[in-house]
Parts: sequence; C-alpha cells; structure tokens
Amino acid sequence: MQMCSYCTVCLCFIYLSLIPQCTVSLMSMFSSDCRMSLTLLYSFTGGAALLYALYRWVIPAVVQYHGGLALMWHDVIVERIMNTLTQSTRPQRLLSAVQKNATRGNPRSVVRAIDEFCRHKEWAMNVGDEKGCILDSIVSEVNPVTVLELGTYCGYSTVRIASLLPPNAKLITLEFNPDFAAIARQVIAWAGLQDKVQLVEGSSGDWIPKIQEQFGINTFDLVFLDHWKDRYLPDTKLMEKCGLLRKGSVLVADNVICPGTPDYLEYVRSSPCYKSQYFISHLEYTKAEDGLEKSVFLG
Repeated sequence: MQMCSYCTVCLCFIYLSLIPQCTVSLMSMFSSDCRMSLTLLYSFTGGAALLYALYRWVIPAVVQYHGGLALMWHDVIVERIMNTLTQSTRPQRLLSAVQKNATRGNPRSVVRAIDEFCRHKEWAMNVGDEKGCILDSIVSEVNPVTVLELGTYCGYSTVRIASLLPPNAKLITLEFNPDFAAIARQVIAWAGLQDKVQLVEGSSGDWIPKIQEQFGINTFDLVFLDHWKDRYLPDTKLMEKCGLLRKGSVLVADNVICPGTPDYLEYVRSSPCYKSQYFISHLEYTKAEDGLEKSVFLG
C-alpha cells in the first residue's frame, strides 16, 4: 500500500518524537549553529507530530462514542480547518472523491466511494453505511413508485434510494442550499440516476404545498426526512394538510436521536394516525447511538 507524501512526512515526525535520545546523539555531530537550527526544527516537527496524532487518531477516538462531541469536532472544527487548508468545501472534496474512485453509471460504486471518503478521509453527515442498509431494507420492502426526500445534501441517500426504485418510479428531493444542490446534481449524474431524480432547490415549507400542482403527484409512497431537524414535525403536519400522505404512506426519519428530533418522535409515536418503529443504529461513521424512525401513516 502506497502512502501519500504528506502521510509519510507526518509518520516521520511521529517517529522522531518517539526517539529523542537518538536525536540528541545525532545532534552532537553538528556545530552549535546547526544544532540550534536543528533543535528549532525538531521542536516544530515534534509539535506537528503531536498535533497530527491528536487530529488524526486521538480526538476522533475520544469523540466517536459521544454524538454531540462528534458533531462539533467533525462538522464544525475539522470542516473549517479543511476548508481553510484546501480552499474548497467539504461537498466539493466529496465530489472529487466520487469522480476519482467511483465508476460512472454505477450507483453502488458511488455509495462505496462516499462511505470510504467519510470513514477514512473526512466525516460528512450522510445517512451513512450502517443506517443506509436499514434504509435500503425499508425502500425494498415498500417498493415505492413516488418518493419525497427532504434534505439532499450531497446526494448520498438520494443515490441509495433511487438505485432501488422500479423503472417507472420518481424521486423528488428538496435541498435548501444551492451549493449543496449543485454538488448533489453531479453526484446523482455520476451514478447515472438523473432520469429518476428531480432535484428542487428551495425550502420545504415553500415547496410542499406546490408539489401536487408542479409535479402532478397526488401522494407519496415513501418520504425520507433528513433536513433541518426542527422542520421534521412542521413539515410532516404540512404534508398531512396538503394531502400528500395516503393510508400506507411510509415516513422514514434520520438522526432522531443525534442531533435528535424529540417533538417529532413524540408526535408520530403518540398519534393514532401513525404506527411507528425505531431502528437503533449509530450516528454516521461513529459509535454514538442514533437511529431511524419508520412511521406508517394510517389515515
């Protein structure tokens, strides 16, 4: 297995920091001026090694069992650091990983490339591989013809769902952020699923009342909620009001534990209009508890 030059240098830094006695012996071979320069260099590289070890292994290991800390570390701190260092956004880096590692026209290859990127390169808030398998099972069970996804992000769950739909099916996915939508379109196209997916930019609150008129869809067989967590409940009630749910429509909600959607869970679990089931899992690419809530609309 080949290592990139950056990883090789970092491993050398760590190696030097672990054997200071060897470094001291080597230093005696140089003049005083050289020793001073090398001491400064060693101090810097030793510090760099420590920072890299903390960034790459120690902190991720510590936060992986605590959802709130994991989100703060990966979704705030690391993302800002990487954006500054690379002068690019996380979605752009994810797209590059797809274009580099996934086979064009192969949805499963696209999913694997994103999972590999998120597990081993840079975390991203997709539904993830573990919960993704649960989502796959629900989609296969429901076998929907009409699907609504609230929250596209980079298109990961869109690709998972669309790849399992029958030929005559249609998936409408709503994304508020235009930058995310631009990346998602390219990811979906790379997977070869652009003919099955209609990506709409805008807020769910604005678009839900217009869906029937704009797209000629009366009701949805499956709805996947994965957008702003405080919109799960109001958007569910709005879909009910607009008549987008029929008896037997299935709602699947992600991140119901972390970051959490307590008002939504209380509603679908206590309402006589729903029969709900919780699928325990983990927050994407961590060991912190999270899960999917499947709710069947009873009318």
